Amino acid sequence: MAFTLSIIDETASGNRWSAGDFRFDAEILPLRELIRRRVQQEVERFNQSDIEPFRGLIEPEATERILNGVRERPVLDEEKQYAKAIGSFQGNGFLVLVDDRQITDLDDNVRLTADTKVTFLKLVPLVGG
Repeated sequence: MAFTLSIIDETASGNRWSAGDFRFDAEILPLRELIRRRVQQEVERFNQSDIEPFRGLIEPEATERILNGVRERPVLDEEKQYAKAIGSFQGNGFLVLVDDRQITDLDDNVRLTADTKVTFLKLVPLVGG
């Protein structure tokens, strides 16, 4: 059963904004897979559009944003962005709340429906992980 879920990003200072709508095809999945699917869809959207700058869970590093001193649009690598996101989660760069309950383990299963409230609470700037 595929469905769309809206995800919210929030900072420790209380700023909130929509991270966008994300497609999921499973009701139950581990947190690491939820993060993977978010990053995958953000990277796909960015690489297939003219949107600039990238607005996602993990911002590209400066070397990915500026090549040879000339601002060029990078093609983001999904696996690199995912690895940075996992590293950031493990280093307490952000928390994940599902229906206002913190999920602390990447292998914990979360149940998702179209009504589930998912918030990524960013604790530090996530530039380059």
